[in-house]
Amino acid sequence: MEWLSAIVDYGVIGLLVIMSIIAVSVAVERMLVYRNIRLEDFSDRKMLEIYLTKKLHIIATIGSNAPYIGLLGTVLGIMLTFYTIGKEGLIDTSKIMTGLALALKATAIGLVVAIPSITFYNFLLRKVKVLVAEWETMNGRKRI
Repeated sequence: MEWLSAIVDYGVIGLLVIMSIIAVSVAVERMLVYRNIRLEDFSDRKMLEIYLTKKLHIIATIGSNAPYIGLLGTVLGIMLTFYTIGKEGLIDTSKIMTGLALALKATAIGLVVAIPSITFYNFLLRKVKVLVAEWETMNGRKRI
């Protein structure tokens, strides 16, 4: 069951780190796009919305799934702790609590990835709404 420990430490937490890097990269890229956009280049509202919301789904997906991936790591870590207790007959509470605490780190990292991702997503979605409203104002169209 040592392979399970490596999966939790390197697999689950590594995946969460990669997801975090992707979410931040997409958020920064979208912020740069929004900063440099020329609304007058768009003649159609739908095309503007498609352009503005491109890649936002990636951030939302990461933000909504990171806690579950962290929870998976925690469950695997707890399974490993119980397996070790059963196999070695551990009664030492310090070893048990250390194993459980290490298992919970995956959930904590999942939340550390999810909370900023959802914050970025909401911030960027608000910016999209503002840019679309500015485009509608420039083009004399009312919102329906």
